[in-house]
Order: sequence, then C-alpha cells, then structure tokens
Amino acid sequence: MTDIQQKPHTSRHLNMVEPSLWFKRFKGLIKQNGTVLDVAAGGGRHVRFFGDNGFQVTAIDKNIVPLESFIESHSAEIIEADMETGKPWPLGNRTFDAVIVSNYLYRPHFSALLDALAPGGVFLYETFALGNEVYNRPRNPDHLLKSGELLSLVQNKLQVVAYQHGIIDSGECPGVKQIICAVNNLETTSRNDGQPEPSCINL
Repeated sequence: MTDIQQKPHTSRHLNMVEPSLWFKRFKGLIKQNGTVLDVAAGGGRHVRFFGDNGFQVTAIDKNIVPLESFIESHSAEIIEADMETGKPWPLGNRTFDAVIVSNYLYRPHFSALLDALAPGGVFLYETFALGNEVYNRPRNPDHLLKSGELLSLVQNKLQVVAYQHGIIDSGECPGVKQIICAVNNLETTSRNDGQPEPSCINL
C-alpha cells in the first residue's frame, strides 16, 4: 500500500487541477447542458470541467477569489458564502440537474443538498472517511464520514447508482474516501412496478 503523504488539506483542495475520476465517470447521467451546483468549489477544477462539457455551473465557496475568472471564461455563477455559520442554506429553494461535492463535509446541510436536486438530478459526493486519520488530514472525526453514511443519507430518497468506500492511494488527493452517485428518480419513474428507472453505469 502506498504511503500517503500530502500537503495540508485546505491547500491541496485549492491547488488541485484534475477533475475527480468519479465525477468524470458519471457526468453522462446529468441532463445534457444542464445545471450543476458545485458546493465548496475550492480552486474551481470542477467548474472548469463541467463548464467545458457544456453544463451551466453555479459554484459556491467562502473564498471566491480562485473562482472569479470562471465568470467570464465559463459563464459560471459564483456565490460567496460561508456555509458553516449557522445561517440558512444560501440558495433557498433553487434546484439543479446535479449537485456535486468534493473533499468537503458539513452535515447540517445534508438535507439541503438533496433538496437542491431537480427531478432526475444526479448527486455526486466524494470526500474523506474514518480511517483517513492514519494517513493524512483531515483527521478530526467531525470531518470524516462514517461507514455507510452517504448510503444512509440517500436511503429512500434517491436511487443509488454506485458507491465505494476505501483507500485511494493515487491522484492529487489520496486518502480514505467514500464516494457515491445517486439519482433523484424515485418519484418520477414510469415503471408499472414503481421501481426507479435504471441508469447506465457503463460510462
């Protein structure tokens, strides 16, 4: 197993340039030219990736300086907000064709993330999980997902397309990760048996 050594978590997140392989894999599930909400967008690597692929991106972060150039280059909507102050969810009742979160965890907004999904919307979440403290930051258990936590979050709310939990020892931000792809289609199915429509996973 590779010895995972990296710079502090915050600076890593800002300096990363390659999009998540998980997000790349499942972008085809998102409505073509649809809207994507990037929560805690960091340096904007996913703003660039989804914008380059024809999506209209709304990015939110407490530090928007690294994101401002995407307003012109990718027609992105950039929202400055500190989401951990106890204030209400800053996007009200707006919905999006995808909600993506990478390397960020703030549990009080879990419900708001799901509520921000339009019918058929895709939920893509990738962040650190318990066990990561052995390798790198974050080490605070408040910032690490418990086993199966993302599955519990979407249970009876979204259709789980794919889920993984384990050590990722390659790429720009290795560690113990939990990742999920789920679709908001439990209530929009046309199947006679009431089951959700299957999604293509051979992407």
